Amino acid sequence: MTTTDVTVIGAGLAGTEAAWQLAQRGLQVTLWEMRPVVQTEAHLTDRFAELVCSNSLGSTRLDRALGLLKEEMRRLGSMIIHCADRTALPAGGALAVDRYAFSQLVTDSVSAHPNIHIVRGEITDIPAGLTIIASGPLTSDALSRRIGEMTGQTHLHFFDALAPIVTLESITMPPAWRQSRYDRDSGESEGDYVNCPLDREQYEAFVAAVRAAERMELRSFEQDDEAERFFEGCLPIEVLAGRGDKALAFGPMRPVGLRDPRTGRRPHAVVQLRQDNQAGTLYNLVGFQTNLKWPEQRRILRMIPGLEQAEFVRLGQMHRNTFVNSPLLLEPSLQLRSRRDLFLAGQIIGSEGYVGSAAGGLLAGINAARLAAGEEPAVMPQESMLGALMHYVTSADPRYFQPMKANFGLLPPLTENVRNKGDRYQEYANRGLEALAGAMDAYGLAPVALPVS
Repeated sequence: MTTTDVTVIGAGLAGTEAAWQLAQRGLQVTLWEMRPVVQTEAHLTDRFAELVCSNSLGSTRLDRALGLLKEEMRRLGSMIIHCADRTALPAGGALAVDRYAFSQLVTDSVSAHPNIHIVRGEITDIPAGLTIIASGPLTSDALSRRIGEMTGQTHLHFFDALAPIVTLESITMPPAWRQSRYDRDSGESEGDYVNCPLDREQYEAFVAAVRAAERMELRSFEQDDEAERFFEGCLPIEVLAGRGDKALAFGPMRPVGLRDPRTGRRPHAVVQLRQDNQAGTLYNLVGFQTNLKWPEQRRILRMIPGLEQAEFVRLGQMHRNTFVNSPLLLEPSLQLRSRRDLFLAGQIIGSEGYVGSAAGGLLAGINAARLAAGEEPAVMPQESMLGALMHYVTSADPRYFQPMKANFGLLPPLTENVRNKGDRYQEYANRGLEALAGAMDAYGLAPVALPVS
């Protein structure tokens, strides 16, 4: 019988990262994952760390917030970022992955670890002893209620929507063409994105159609007084279209940095598609999360030039995401204030996005291991992106708390004013990496070994 040192609940991005960090530090980990015994509304497979929305982990550039956060995680030895790097696809300045290869690599790596014992099934109570809850935004009702009972806090939630995916061969080129914004691509002759241009008349007709389209009805568990709460960073196109005639053109359909090779000019609006699998046969509509009824999606999206004959392999849908009011509950170390041997991590704490979710798992795993060794949990410096994000999640005004992605606005201001934004962001990055190095020295943190497969 294997002795469990730490229990990790949830094998998503945060849970697998936490389990790896613990196991590589010599602890025996029991990792609970309810799929496929109990499925969610959004997942399609039983693989760990399945990406259910976009296949992009954001920018690779250090002068971008997600680029800085990923680099900090690399330096701390993140298993998730390592697996993403190993399964990366061409995506200009972004780290996009083959979602199936990525989740398979994470699953294989974690499953093969001798210190990780996997239990497939739903856990409905919170065990005694050192525990990390990383059950994600689709936490089961039973566990969600138990967390609420234990913390005395009502769960919050918002609604997240998935973007459609089409086959590359069904995209008509021209009028569609390949180009990355401002020609920032992977160095090849063609850009990494497929672009579908719309003139003013086509754009206005598209917006009108989106506004008039029928939406899917919310499931019974999603119907309550807050049924119209959406996360601002992942708004469905129908919600954006309802905010104004130009909202989509200034959002996911913005044409800035692109030029139509047929005219040499910037189109009025554009829909970008990004490679979604290693074979390069599938492309997702960037920023086109939607909860329109599926026949409506097919009809309206085929109004976009280049997508008239689109073959959809996945249509959009909306689901509820759950998160706790972390500023009332958690320390910056991600320990529960009322129970120091219990950590929360991932999107359930309000660190939004794939990278933010994995970052919380990384910190929780490191700190649970430190606690087991009788050491002080680490608090990352606020000058680092990891520290700034966790500081926000655990110290924001609880009355207005909403999930947050990594962004430079979370960082303390520079001591000197740098007027150029690009230079300023680079200074933030330089300062952040220096602060992280100092914290790693102070806490004696060394990155663990990463999967070799």
